[in-house]
Amino acid sequence: MPMSETDFDAVVIGGGFYGCAIAIYLAKNRGFERVLVVEREASLLKRASYNNQARVHNGYHYPRSFTTAFRSRLNLPKFVQDWPEAINQEFTKLYAISRRNSKVTAKQFVRFCADIGAEVHAPDPEMRELFDSRLIEQVYLVKEYAFNSDLVAKRALSELQDLGVNLLLETEVESISKAVNGELGVIFKSKDGNFSSVSSRYIFNCSYSGINQLKGDFPGIRTKLKQEITEMALMDMPAPLKGLGITVMDGPFFSLMPFPARNLHTLSHVRYTPHLQWVDEPGISPYGKLNDYTRVSQVDRMVRDVSRYLPSLSTAQYVESLFEVKTILMKNESDDGRPILFEKYEDLPKCFSILGGKIDNIYDVLEKLDAERLD
Repeated sequence: MPMSETDFDAVVIGGGFYGCAIAIYLAKNRGFERVLVVEREASLLKRASYNNQARVHNGYHYPRSFTTAFRSRLNLPKFVQDWPEAINQEFTKLYAISRRNSKVTAKQFVRFCADIGAEVHAPDPEMRELFDSRLIEQVYLVKEYAFNSDLVAKRALSELQDLGVNLLLETEVESISKAVNGELGVIFKSKDGNFSSVSSRYIFNCSYSGINQLKGDFPGIRTKLKQEITEMALMDMPAPLKGLGITVMDGPFFSLMPFPARNLHTLSHVRYTPHLQWVDEPGISPYGKLNDYTRVSQVDRMVRDVSRYLPSLSTAQYVESLFEVKTILMKNESDDGRPILFEKYEDLPKCFSILGGKIDNIYDVLEKLDAERLD
């Protein structure tokens, strides 16, 4: 595809799940005929869309943020309906409440689940016996799923190709500028260091951790962001835990979730998953920070602490760790809320910056886009 003198209806920056889903939406639902997705990696959904817990939330995880919890409960069935081939429902999900240092009690958790309309049940006795009763107040059987990011990527690529969406891989967007006739100019840098440019009527900045790193006339993100380098430990679980997903609430605890793309489990810990944190600013490249970071796993600390609550985890086999940059809205650090970021700019009309912390948040984004008058 020649990259000079080429015009598009929309350029989508970022080939993660949000970028792909928005490109599909623009072509399928809004009649955009010329859409371009630009991705810095060699294939789609290879960064934050892959390096995460692979959890499809159903609200249980957010007892201190009713809005986030309720939206997840509404969005889960939509995601299951829209991406059925990527959903793993073949495991049992348990939520447990710690007796100490938890920000919610068992009674509060049950009341919260009733408020958002999420099911909770008593598990079988043998599941309850997996936990140390001296540390765990109560255990609940819930409905929550995992997704296979490889299958999401495969389906997204197929849909993009069927819709005629252009893909530009191993390419970074350097800058956005005002162009003639109200259009926007986009400058790219390819893997080999060559620069090229296009013009577009709309730009959708969905580059997640890199969302604030565009140059030119881009004004920067108004919402304050925090960046974290995080570690997801991939584990081969012992027999008692093979078919389970477990989350201990709500404080300095842990989750283990099936990771369908590798037929393993992720192990994450509130204290040990975050490694390095900083306030996001233009010019501080999150990807540069990650590339320069010495990736020393903290999995031993995770396993040691988790085994106090769940003794059988002590025999789990560590495989490797996924390190990634996680981007968080600073205003929601205290309440665990995970709203979307959806920004428009008076001085750069028809440019949108979009970020979400969970895969099911995509429906909140699409509702916002439904309300926009896109020519």
